[in-house]
Formats: sequence, structure tokens, C-alpha cells
Amino acid sequence: MKNRLSKTPKRQSRQRRRTKNTHQKLLEAARAVFAEKGMDLARIDEISERADVGKGTFYYHYKSKSQLIQELIKSILSELVATIEDKCRDASDIQSLLYSLIGAHIEFFSKCWEDFVLYFQSRSDLILQDCYIGIETPFAEYLEFIEDLLESVIKHKLPQPALRRIACAITGFVSGYYSFAAIGSQDENIDEAFASLQGAMAASLGRFIQEALPSAETSGNFCK
Repeated sequence: MKNRLSKTPKRQSRQRRRTKNTHQKLLEAARAVFAEKGMDLARIDEISERADVGKGTFYYHYKSKSQLIQELIKSILSELVATIEDKCRDASDIQSLLYSLIGAHIEFFSKCWEDFVLYFQSRSDLILQDCYIGIETPFAEYLEFIEDLLESVIKHKLPQPALRRIACAITGFVSGYYSFAAIGSQDENIDEAFASLQGAMAASLGRFIQEALPSAETSGNFCK
């Protein structure tokens, strides 16, 4: 009896590891298939085949493709926020913050193009009436995090709608550059080109923010 009991935790541990590994394989397979075919055209059997598991195994881990997409988006944006937090920790003014924000996105997306493709696809999906359920929450949290960063270096209190517009402009600026660069710069290293423009882009965004602030805020220095 003792021997059987002593082996049970080990068997459970092995089972947990196998389950975790399979879960990760499905996530990585989905990343690849979504990047190749898009979220809508990708089929569950293609994801399962890429992960080298049966279709039944997919449904053991996920109720639907929508649930898988929701988990992927949440994971990607959580990792992106962690990268931004690390890169922007020492930013004390708007210019250094914008420079670091752009740098954080370059650093994050340069590691995995598939993550950017999914980020861009899911962001676009949110404008549809019939979009994937649940993906709006991590995007809202991502924007709120950037708003908090902006608020920490802008001297005057801004209304939340103004902060949201500025946060949207920053994230749209970065993702827009990436998406168009991917189309028009096949022979160029996108990340190197983006990094070389980082200072100019930060300066442009800084001017945009100053123009976007209410007139009362732009009468003097608006940054700490």
C-alpha cells in the first residue's frame, strides 16, 4: 500500500507535465496557423494536426477556437505589457516615455512576428459586430496601462477620454507602421528600420500629444 501511495504523486506530476506540454503545443500551433491563414480561415483540425494531437485532444483543452484565441490574445498582451513596464520603468518625461514605448514594441514584436500578426488581426476584429468573444478585455487593459504611464509623466490632470485618445494614437502609430512596413519593405529589416526612426517618431508623437491637449494645458510645459 505504501509503495502505491508513494507513486501516485509522481504519476500525477507526470500527467500534469504532459497536459501542460500538450496545451503549449496547441498554443504554438495556433500561433503558426493563424499567422499563415488568419483567425477566421484557420480550422481546428489544422491546429490539431500542426500540434500533432488528435482533434479530441483539442476539445479536451478548449471548448472552441474562440476560447483558444481569447487565451492567446490575453497571453500576448500580458507579455507585451510586461515588456513595456520593464522598458519604461525609468521614463520621467513624455519624450523618454514615448521613446521607450516604441522601443518596447519593437523589442517585443521582433522576437515573434506571429504574435504581431495575431495582435493586429484581433485588434481589427474588434471593430466588427460579430467578433471573437472576450478579446476586448485584454486590449482594454493594455490601453489602460499605457494611459497610466502617460498620466505619470504629464504634469496636468487630463480627462480619461483625452488619455484614451492619446493611448490609441500611440498604439495605432506603432502597429500601423509595422503592418504597412511588412507590405512595402520585403527587402528591408523592419525592426532595424523602425529602430532608426525611433527618435523621430517619438518627437512626432510628442508634438501630436501637445496639440491634442486642451488649450489650458498647452500654455506652458505639460510634462514633468
